[in-house]
Amino acid sequence: MRRFRRLNSVWLIAVLLCLSACEDSGFRRSVPIYPVRVVMNTYLEFTDFKESSFTDYVIVTPQGYFRKGKTTAVKPLLSGEACGYGGVVTYVTTNGYEAFDLACPYCAGRGQKCPCEIDGIFAICPNCGEEYDLAAGIASPRKGISRESMLKLNVLFSGGTITVTQRQ
Repeated sequence: MRRFRRLNSVWLIAVLLCLSACEDSGFRRSVPIYPVRVVMNTYLEFTDFKESSFTDYVIVTPQGYFRKGKTTAVKPLLSGEACGYGGVVTYVTTNGYEAFDLACPYCAGRGQKCPCEIDGIFAICPNCGEEYDLAAGIASPRKGISRESMLKLNVLFSGGTITVTQRQ
């Protein structure tokens, strides 16, 4: 009988531990989730935007698609396409294409919509000065002002087309 009670107690403790593990951790991303749908054809408009072009990037804003260092849009943002909260950067790392929402998480957590600017391998917030390392493929903060990486997006590369969408 004691063995049965002890077994029930163990099961009860195990169930309580499992239920407590399912509680909300309290972590909320600073950058709000906005729709993202970016499509780039590497055979047409983006012929030299290849997986082997390390540190190359394309920025997408409501004004259109902009290549590294260019001030004029390669193509406009079409209906059905969306560029997230602060714009989207698709960056070439050693792992291939990576994409992030350009909004600075530190500033977004304080209610400011502040898109980062790209300088080499870093996305730099013009407001708080935080630098996010894009080359690593995770856009982690470098100076320690922010405690959160930039919002990572899904990238699908198939048949010469790069499609960036929001993570599910």
